[in-house]
Amino acid sequence: MSNQNELLTVEENGEPSITLGLYAEKAYLDYAVSVVKGRALPDVGDGQKPVQRRILYAMDKMGLRAGAKPVKSARVVGDVLGKYHPHGDQAAYDAMVRMAQDFSLRYPLIDGQGNFGSRDGDGAAAMRYTEARLTPIAELLLEELGEGTVNFVPNYDGQEQEPEVLPARLPMMLLNGASGIAVGMATEIPSHNLQEIAAASVALLRNPQLPDEELFTLLPGPDFHGGAQIISSPEQIQQIYTSGKGSVKVRACWTFEEMARGQWQLVVNELPPNTSCQKVLEEIEEITNPKVKTGKKTLTQEQQQAKAAMLALLETVRDESGKEAAVRLVFEPKSSRINRDEFVNTLLASTSMEGSASINLVCIGIDGRPQQKSIREIILEWLTFRTQTVTRRSQYRLDKVNDRIHVLEGRLLVYLNVDEVIHTIRESDDPKEALMTRFHLSERQAEDILEMRLRQLAKLESFKIEQELTDKRKEQEKLEELLANPSSLKRLIIKEIEADAKKFGDERRTIIEEAERAIVENKVVDEPVTVIVSEKGWLRARQGHGHDLSGLHFKTGDKFYASFECRSVDTLIGIGSNGRVYSVPVANLPSARGDGQPITAMIDLESGTHIVHIIAGTEKSRWLLCQDNGLGFSALISDMMTRQKAGKAFINLEEKAKIIRPVALPENTRYIGMLSKTNRFLMIDIAEVKTLSGGGRGTILMSFDTKDTFTQILAVSEQGIMATGIYRNKDVEDLIALGDLQEFIGKRARKGKALNLRMKQATLLPL
Repeated sequence: MSNQNELLTVEENGEPSITLGLYAEKAYLDYAVSVVKGRALPDVGDGQKPVQRRILYAMDKMGLRAGAKPVKSARVVGDVLGKYHPHGDQAAYDAMVRMAQDFSLRYPLIDGQGNFGSRDGDGAAAMRYTEARLTPIAELLLEELGEGTVNFVPNYDGQEQEPEVLPARLPMMLLNGASGIAVGMATEIPSHNLQEIAAASVALLRNPQLPDEELFTLLPGPDFHGGAQIISSPEQIQQIYTSGKGSVKVRACWTFEEMARGQWQLVVNELPPNTSCQKVLEEIEEITNPKVKTGKKTLTQEQQQAKAAMLALLETVRDESGKEAAVRLVFEPKSSRINRDEFVNTLLASTSMEGSASINLVCIGIDGRPQQKSIREIILEWLTFRTQTVTRRSQYRLDKVNDRIHVLEGRLLVYLNVDEVIHTIRESDDPKEALMTRFHLSERQAEDILEMRLRQLAKLESFKIEQELTDKRKEQEKLEELLANPSSLKRLIIKEIEADAKKFGDERRTIIEEAERAIVENKVVDEPVTVIVSEKGWLRARQGHGHDLSGLHFKTGDKFYASFECRSVDTLIGIGSNGRVYSVPVANLPSARGDGQPITAMIDLESGTHIVHIIAGTEKSRWLLCQDNGLGFSALISDMMTRQKAGKAFINLEEKAKIIRPVALPENTRYIGMLSKTNRFLMIDIAEVKTLSGGGRGTILMSFDTKDTFTQILAVSEQGIMATGIYRNKDVEDLIALGDLQEFIGKRARKGKALNLRMKQATLLPL
């Protein structure tokens, strides 16, 4: 272990040095900050990452505004790399391609000419083949750049200037969304509708304390580029927007097309984000033609059931997407008599046509710090940013107007004294100084007069100057009033937001309509079954109860472990050696005609572990789970159930402790009887056993001396218990009434008393 001195700067041979540990720590922190602020996260002001901002700025400087002739993408990428972004050309081109894809951005900022990829995952053509220019909506980011709205900083080599942020006229981060993975944080911001964002921005600018109900009425939820339907409830969406993190449930949109002779087909025309037609086709192929999973010898029960269910409903599927329809997936049923709702439900539940869209509102704030924010905080921060840019723009324009007024006043003086001005210039060795002295002009005015052309001395020019001077003074008055009055500034911002919303806004594409998630339910007939378990974990089920199991056959080296009389709708629980629990529906168990199937084929067992115990019963059946060191607790079967094939952690095992066989706790259980290896017996009240629905370590049920452990635990009812064993070489049974066990009843965590029975190899059984 390194000592504390290794973290300190030391002197070696008179030269300052730094330890490797300290250097690595500093270097990694610098790298982390660089990734967070310089690559992965968008800025709340313009919604762009640095590479996107530099691409837009470079294209603007190249004159590639909307309407201009597009140029080769390679030329744009070269300009970006050479002047602003010294990174890989493919990385810059990939960012540029994404900004041109209408299936990636809700409002594309680049108008791409040529092959810019497809929603099915096809890549764009090489940059030497494609061409690009800006879209009209890009003016929302770039139009005010030359008006002093934002700060400019030197580029990487100090030869050029680039903007720190673009003066966005709308919160572009919320319009197009963003996705990125930084160091220690990530962002996943969905796209929104422009008109809704504009309305919410105006409302919050007018009243920053706007109630959530009104805000979320204006901004009900995301608006994805591909449309689709959000099925999460409004309350869930509001909670996500308030916390800044969560996920919304999204599903495809479809129609039924009627055909000849009563036939019909399902046509999907909108898909959730990050889902393509190709992906859906691959998922259906995986279901209908499954492959044996790694480490398995045959298809799992779930794979077989999914295949059968899909083939029973679906005849064929084809992708008819093209120029006329961006998305058109056609599903033909096996028969027109198939229930349409069941058909759709199966497809939604089995494929990514229904799924979740993550939301994580992490961005760089106007203070330069990355942070997770609520939707309200993001809009309010952007409004602060917009107020700053409009203020700076107004001040810039006022400075320009004041300068122009100053110049015009100097020119007007020339026309009033034109002969004397000409004479002064002709007779003076230093005309500028002479004009400044004679007519009390500033250096700026004198310079302008000396640069005037003779034709500007015409009589008509004086009228133009007077008219322009009048107009400029009116503009000066408006700008001064704007800067002096926050209310006027706010009205201007609102007016500009509403104008941009009217110019660039469009209708919402994504429907928000609450619905239940699609679930494929295997219809199970509720009937009595007997679950048979072998010691090596092979499972099978036989219909009915009361079977004679003495004639059962098992694989070589295997034998009977337990049987459970339950119902086909119940659940079987496997308990792993690491304390994880795994659940298997009893209805999925194979028939008892053969040897059955191992439980390991039905679950994903963690490497290096094995199943130690198996139980089965109704969801409400209660079981006692104990470790051989005396710890234990009770739980219901429903507490141990999980949808995850990899199970879930449930029993917190102590070091070197082992899980002993679980004990069923019927409703008539009054005490828990515990027998140790040294033949000490303790009974505690069932009320003393802690119930842990989420699992855990439990409490001490019985204390042991060194190396003593549990040998047996049983549930004790009012009828007492039965003891079986060998007496004089004969198998005997003794009924022990509850009254005869009073001396063994004690408090939890005691050691109990010695149990003396007349038989050998005694086994205690509940009644």
